Amino acid sequence: MAGPLSGLLVVAIEQAVAAPTCTVRLADAGARVIKIERESGDTARHYDRAIHGTSAYFAWLNRGKQSAVLDIKAAADRAVIEAMVSQADVFVQNLAPGAASRLGLGAADLVARFPRIIAVDIVGYGQDTPARDMRAYDMLIQAESGMCAVTGTAETPVKVGVSLADVATGMTAHAAVLEALLERALTGKGKAIEIAMFDTMADLMSVPLLHHDYAHKDSPRVGLSHASIYPYGSFDCSDGQVVAVVQAPQEWVRFCTSVLRRPDLIHDPRFVDNPARVANRAALEAIIHPVFAAQTQAGMIAVLEAADLPWSRVSTVADLSAHPALRRMVGHVAGGDFAGAVSPLRRDLVAGPVPELGQHTDAIRVEFTP
Repeated sequence: MAGPLSGLLVVAIEQAVAAPTCTVRLADAGARVIKIERESGDTARHYDRAIHGTSAYFAWLNRGKQSAVLDIKAAADRAVIEAMVSQADVFVQNLAPGAASRLGLGAADLVARFPRIIAVDIVGYGQDTPARDMRAYDMLIQAESGMCAVTGTAETPVKVGVSLADVATGMTAHAAVLEALLERALTGKGKAIEIAMFDTMADLMSVPLLHHDYAHKDSPRVGLSHASIYPYGSFDCSDGQVVAVVQAPQEWVRFCTSVLRRPDLIHDPRFVDNPARVANRAALEAIIHPVFAAQTQAGMIAVLEAADLPWSRVSTVADLSAHPALRRMVGHVAGGDFAGAVSPLRRDLVAGPVPELGQHTDAIRVEFTP
């Protein structure tokens, strides 16, 4: 079945995670995505060999694309790239700061030459800011944006365990491309787009930022808990952990009566609303912990279910792999098939194969040689 973006040509000079996250969504929706790689290949090809010899990152983010090895500084190859770009609907790049502009392939340069193209520069920092030349890798951006300052335990800041800055930036770029395609359908005009990783993470940090700027308080690192809602976190049972959540006033009433068996706490001034409970977290925690510790994990889940209160387990990756809610789709790499998580956008997706390095170079040279 043809996808909603069938017939569109996307050209990408991309590497690692952020830009490939954007373009894999476009490929999933039916666009033809030509991935231009250097002779050594995308950096992400070499992270590991987990999937039949292919990197897990690369297998995840490059399905359904074509790979062409081209030297952007060689005249013949540059001519092929220019021919591709002249026909492209979308161009995406995440080269080092300033590199695309020096090569004449920055978003503004391309839109000036090809007014219908949607050209996306994925950068670490806004190019109109003093930080424009800073190098940007996922952990660097997580740390620089303050994400690590609010993640971890009271003693230790940590990064999020997946490539949050990269992936969120790629998803933001994908949304920007779709908006620009809709705009082009109305105006006939393309668009130059800059998506900065730091901007993306700063947006995710909006609540801690607003708390700092307007409530004059910092968001503490609270591990498997919530900095501004309580109770909201992991509690130890006799044989495992359960995450319990109380957000709405009605949930607090049910938590006191059915879980804690302490209806007297409902209107206790220390706990009467969420700000009070957060302020008196330690006192309330001392009441909650013995109740959970006296129950097995299964027993406490049953209590929470009966009280119509939300809960979860603290799953391991092994638990995720066997989780009844996990939907999978079959992927294809050179060494064989693998079962990955289904696309959250397209559950019926039949994944295209992950390309070998330079697999389509010869055909693309023939197609696009002027």
